[in-house]
Amino acid sequence: EVQLQASGGGLVQAGGSLRLSCAASGFTFDDYAIGWFRQAPGKEREAISCITSVDRITYYADSMKGRFTISIDNAKNTVYLQMNSLKPEDTAVYYCASDYRAAVLALGRSTNWCHDYTYWGQGTQVTVSS
Repeated sequence: EVQLQASGGGLVQAGGSLRLSCAASGFTFDDYAIGWFRQAPGKEREAISCITSVDRITYYADSMKGRFTISIDNAKNTVYLQMNSLKPEDTAVYYCASDYRAAVLALGRSTNWCHDYTYWGQGTQVTVSS
């Protein structure tokens, strides 16, 4: 069973930075995708960024490009999300999730592989004060 543990959230002032970590375990196959998603109060969950484990193909939501960077450390089975220049509107619960099929879609050059993931971890709260 795939298990995901997100950490690194907290309270930060606008303009500051945070690095989220997602420790993953239990994969049956070597190639999978892990993504970061967030949900703010009263809003729908949105994709931030996703990465595949073998080829390290990445996806970023347009609104996140330039401020957020996703990376993976396969030796530690951990995916990171470096968040810079944080804004109050970045306040949300941040989740990491994983999916095998998404990695296949990414290899096939799909542009729609960072959503509807199968396995989800618990969220970590990020609060950005103004």
